[in-house]
Amino acid sequence: MPPERWPPDDPREWLNRARGNLPRAKTVLPEFYLEDLCFDAQQAAEKAIEAVLIARGVDFPLVHDLERLLNLLGESGESIPPDVADAKDLTRFAAAARYPGVTEPVTAEEHRRAVAIAEAVVAWAEGRVGKGQSGAK
Repeated sequence: MPPERWPPDDPREWLNRARGNLPRAKTVLPEFYLEDLCFDAQQAAEKAIEAVLIARGVDFPLVHDLERLLNLLGESGESIPPDVADAKDLTRFAAAARYPGVTEPVTAEEHRRAVAIAEAVVAWAEGRVGKGQSGAK
């Protein structure tokens, strides 16, 4: 059953989307490229970070640069734990890694790390936003 939908300016909707990317990121099948699964991990982390930005009332650009988004959070007074700060390493999976021949294939270890980072970021965002809290204005 799909999750309850919220308005697009509600951080809970962004967390729903982040949670939706996580299972895809973890689904390793022979016909799937790990690069594409790492893209889903990156997307989960990105949407979770954006949920916290929305909850804090911080305007942000629609970019895939997770370090830039984390810096905006830090500038707003949010404390960024080290495992969440590692999300900056996922930015490389946002674009180039999804296209043939642009980068080296992703290893199983890189994939596992990408998923672990994404899981940590989503869990952190859930704690920051609160499951029953709306940041919508």
